[in-house]
Amino acid sequence: MKLTVFGATGGIGQEIVRQALAAGHEVTAVVRDPARLPVTGAGLEVPTVRFDDPEALRRSVAGRDAVLSGLGPRSTKQVGVASRLTRPVLRAMEAEGTRRFLAVSAAPLGPVPENETFFLRYIGTPLVSRVLRKHYDDLRIMEADMRDSATDWTSVRPPRLTDGPLTGRYRTAIGTSLRGGAKISRADVAHAMLAMVDDAATVKQPVAVAY
Repeated sequence: MKLTVFGATGGIGQEIVRQALAAGHEVTAVVRDPARLPVTGAGLEVPTVRFDDPEALRRSVAGRDAVLSGLGPRSTKQVGVASRLTRPVLRAMEAEGTRRFLAVSAAPLGPVPENETFFLRYIGTPLVSRVLRKHYDDLRIMEADMRDSATDWTSVRPPRLTDGPLTGRYRTAIGTSLRGGAKISRADVAHAMLAMVDDAATVKQPVAVAY
């Protein structure tokens, strides 16, 4: 496939690029600073694109089979990043007729499972949701923009991210949440996103992913 990756210098973005290249896909890794992307390989293009340059954004998504996004804040002090940067990407995709779009969101945006563990229901999830409330509000805006777009979107909702290895052993739940889903590695989130690209069941759906 021909894939474009936004947020390619982030933890999940780097893993998407690395795994996609290993699978033989052609990858356009959109960055603001090429020096921050350590991944190399045949089939990789690394354009420097500004998000306020609609023509450059259109070129980066034109003719692609899918666009995958790991856009988000680099620290808890940055608020509003995901929605602000995703919006022009969606516009560029609509202008070029590029349909498939997958973006990283967060597990707390989903419903709490009725049989959720005591810790996650009453302590873990409420605490994290309160501390990161502004960031989750931003992701809600991002997901609303995705729903309103003409794309075949999927929002991928992981819980706490780790730097653990790729295992390929994780659970997913389409349109709902996962009981006991407390963590997952960035490498496995990337693996799940690539697997969802051509999974019709995930189109226009939020998908939880966790161990």
